[in-house]
Amino acid sequence: MSILSTMRALEQTSLDGPQDLRLISNAPVPSPGPGEILIRVTAAGVNFVDVSQARGTFASGPQPPYLAGIEGAGEVIAVGDGVSDLEPGAHVIGVAIGGGAFAEYMVLPAAAALPVPAGWTDEQALGLVVNWPTALAALKPLGGLTAGQTVLIHAAAGGTGQAAVKMAKHFGATVIATASPGKHEVVRALGADQVLDSRDARLTAEVLALTGGAGADLVLESAGGPGLDASMAATKRVTGRVVVYGLAGGESAITNWDLVYKHQIHVIGLNIGILIQAAPEIFGEVMGQLFGLLAAGVLGPGQPTVYDLAEGPKALTELEARATVGKLALLP
Repeated sequence: MSILSTMRALEQTSLDGPQDLRLISNAPVPSPGPGEILIRVTAAGVNFVDVSQARGTFASGPQPPYLAGIEGAGEVIAVGDGVSDLEPGAHVIGVAIGGGAFAEYMVLPAAAALPVPAGWTDEQALGLVVNWPTALAALKPLGGLTAGQTVLIHAAAGGTGQAAVKMAKHFGATVIATASPGKHEVVRALGADQVLDSRDARLTAEVLALTGGAGADLVLESAGGPGLDASMAATKRVTGRVVVYGLAGGESAITNWDLVYKHQIHVIGLNIGILIQAAPEIFGEVMGQLFGLLAAGVLGPGQPTVYDLAEGPKALTELEARATVGKLALLP
């Protein structure tokens, strides 16, 4: 197929938030460099990273104006030098932290592109390279979850949270989940044993009551802000782990005094992009386990809420306000 020289795309024009995303029609179509592929984007995943970049809070994030979106799925159109295992016509899902997914075409590193599972549409594969590996890495290699333990999963109605609930139940854990009240039924349907109000000031006390005063063995923490202190207070002393993989609620301060006298727990930071770069062998294990869970039917095709490309600012604003459930997708 012939490729046009320009395309429609969402351009972030400031660091003041997603409301400053602009739909442009004259963005140049990128070309794949060595080790890269060009895909025609059929579905782009919306992630908190996109909000963080739009707010200027993502470490070493792109500077405006830039083409937004890190997660794209679609058809391979062209391949760069040195790419031999992917051919035009294949359908893949991948991530490029530099952006460009909220567009009709994007360039991906070939090594980071995964085939869309057989029988799935491209949009059903969204989450396969961001949300699901994040949830699994937090539960297993980093969080060390074992059968019989209790895990507290925040933001359980989101894309990562939903996957974490399903996997944690499969691993034999007791799941205490948090979500805003309007999302509780969704989370219960995933198998959570208890669902608590994420914004209730009594959250720590409720978790301690549900665990006989001991606290959760593992906490998956993505909210940040004052919620991090509440999560740490709800964690089992000495052996409990908190895996921090997001900061939707803003920054938190933890001091050495806190860890010695207040919260004697393990605090573990997770950034899936850094995990891929710094510990590829661990990421390989995670993806191997993930495909095992897909084969076993623990995880299945995603059902994202879809928006037109022009509705990108609305989708990101609703995600930032935590007004959404599950995975969100933009369709170019």
